[in-house]
Amino acid sequence: MNKPSFIITGQIVDIEGRRCYPGAVHVEQGRISRLEPLSSAPTRYILPGFVDAHVHVESSMLVPSEFARLATVHGTVGTVSDPHEIANVLGTEGVLYMLRNAASVPFRFCFGAPSCVPATTFETAGDAIDAAGVDALLRRDDIYYLSEMMNYPGVLHQDAEVMAKIAAAQRYGKPVDGHAPGLQGEDAARYIAAGISTDHECFTLEEALGKLQHGMKILIREGSAARNFEALAPLLQSHPQMVMFCSDDKHPDNLVEGHINLLVKRALAKGYDLYNILQAACINPVRHYRMPAGLLQPQDPADFIVVDDLRSFNILQTFIGGECVAAAGKPLIAPVPVETVNRFHSAYHTPEDFLLPATATAHTVRVIEAIEGQLITRPLRATLRAQGGKLVSDRDQDILKIAVVNRYHKAPPAIGFIRNFGIRHGAIASTVAHDSHNIIAVGVTDEDICTAVNALEQSHGGICAIGAGVNEVMPLPVAGLMSADDGYQAAARYSTLDKAAKALGSPMEAPFMTLSFMALLVIPHLKLSDKGLFDGDRFAFTGVTAD
Repeated sequence: MNKPSFIITGQIVDIEGRRCYPGAVHVEQGRISRLEPLSSAPTRYILPGFVDAHVHVESSMLVPSEFARLATVHGTVGTVSDPHEIANVLGTEGVLYMLRNAASVPFRFCFGAPSCVPATTFETAGDAIDAAGVDALLRRDDIYYLSEMMNYPGVLHQDAEVMAKIAAAQRYGKPVDGHAPGLQGEDAARYIAAGISTDHECFTLEEALGKLQHGMKILIREGSAARNFEALAPLLQSHPQMVMFCSDDKHPDNLVEGHINLLVKRALAKGYDLYNILQAACINPVRHYRMPAGLLQPQDPADFIVVDDLRSFNILQTFIGGECVAAAGKPLIAPVPVETVNRFHSAYHTPEDFLLPATATAHTVRVIEAIEGQLITRPLRATLRAQGGKLVSDRDQDILKIAVVNRYHKAPPAIGFIRNFGIRHGAIASTVAHDSHNIIAVGVTDEDICTAVNALEQSHGGICAIGAGVNEVMPLPVAGLMSADDGYQAAARYSTLDKAAKALGSPMEAPFMTLSFMALLVIPHLKLSDKGLFDGDRFAFTGVTAD
């Protein structure tokens, strides 16, 4: 198949040379043959495309091919993608599924070998990838790095399995991604010294600066749930060579609105240097991960974008391998058939499965406080009065019941309490529940929670909002994580579910995204797995009642 050959003229943006000049980009057989300076050229700007330096494609609820169609519209030409979401459901076969689907479209997917499947021993996942499995993945040419090492206690205590995974990455000359929220001081230094090269979990500037001192690169994250741009943006001025932009988790409706281009615009609006911003958005990820993406240099793949100007950054065209993959706000990549894969044990539940017996007229209970825009939670205590011999939600205190149901094996649900979801009627539930992706639900009554859980059991995965005249379900047939539909249709369907959750009373900007992290045990402080309430500070289970 012949690859594209053409010439395009405009203002060429040389990011590393920190200059802009009129010129012509000569493309031959999908690669840049030369850059020709001109005395004048049209007032459109040609520059390397944007790269998301850390994202779980599965969190977009789209398969890679559909993610690419939506992302290219915003000037994204590649992603550094950690497939540990599907790996927690299907193991290595899930990673291979992502590689197969990604290969069907022109886009620079840079997949990693998941390092923590399962994330902890305190939850039930669908599969596991041990050090031998990680080694086998890292041997592949289409696996570029070891994905986020969430088990930082294992690194600090030199756990043999953890260190074998890091050693495998080093043996193949591939970088190791980090994940160490709040880790500072000597512990951070030891974690970095083990070979961990990046972190996307910093939520304060102080923490980021401390890690930078030890040579770690910092990813400025702004996703659908965790948002650290405001705190970390000053690094664009002080450490432009050491930072990158990432989304981590991006729901489909947000991806329709924009991607890394939005962070570029925000940084420009704050007055940060153009070339520092573009260094983080375009250059640093490609260099660090040795991605097969072009940087607008002779002999590079012809991966670049054309924008209207260097202030508004409206994307006119996106090229990958010399092929125009998006133009005028529309994707030009054709949809491909989506294979469905899954692992789901179907069971029927009754409201009694979600009952929490009371032994007194009132109990002091531990409560998870969800925080808008953050993955961390706060541990609270509250007094709940028993009703009919059981503990129930208290809407006046905005304390609702939360449940996690094992979707791989028959087991009793784990029950807890949570604050800040604000639901007044009904329940919401999801099989996107990091990292093991069991069913997670929040609701007002046991009946509401049961109805929502059963709806997802019936569809073998998805998200739903049930109650008070609301009955919305979005099936996610690919591993219970991703839709098989066109990306724009999936985004519209997700928007409907988001509105339904808010119609039930939730004031949260992204209730389903926030819900999905309430079972993520590796992020402090209090979370709920399918095995019980978990204290992330002690890294141990704790009781729901505290009296």
